[in-house]
Amino acid sequence: MRQILAFAAVGVVNTATYYGLYLLFLTALPYLAAHTLAFLLSMTGSFFLNARFTYRTRPTWRKFLLFPLTNATNFLITTAGVYVIVDLLHAGSRFAPLLASAAAIPVTFVVSRWVMLPQSIA
Repeated sequence: MRQILAFAAVGVVNTATYYGLYLLFLTALPYLAAHTLAFLLSMTGSFFLNARFTYRTRPTWRKFLLFPLTNATNFLITTAGVYVIVDLLHAGSRFAPLLASAAAIPVTFVVSRWVMLPQSIA
């Protein structure tokens, strides 16, 4: 339970960091460049925060290179979730990303745990 709460807290910090960096970079860069740079920097920060606070493990190059799988997993699940909520359930698009993101947290946590603590998942 401690890891799940820490994972969620890191996610909140990561989202705030991304958005702050995005707004900062947007003052000098085109929006796609601002988004890309903010995303890469916040993902790097997320890796180190998760290593330190969520999993209490030593960061390695292997883990660092595998860590983007957690973001890919989150993207795929939230995209599928938004589609299901909006197109199949006709529930509207305003809150669909929030609901889909909440549904993605457990799966993203498992993938993140597999990357950061590979011996813990059998």
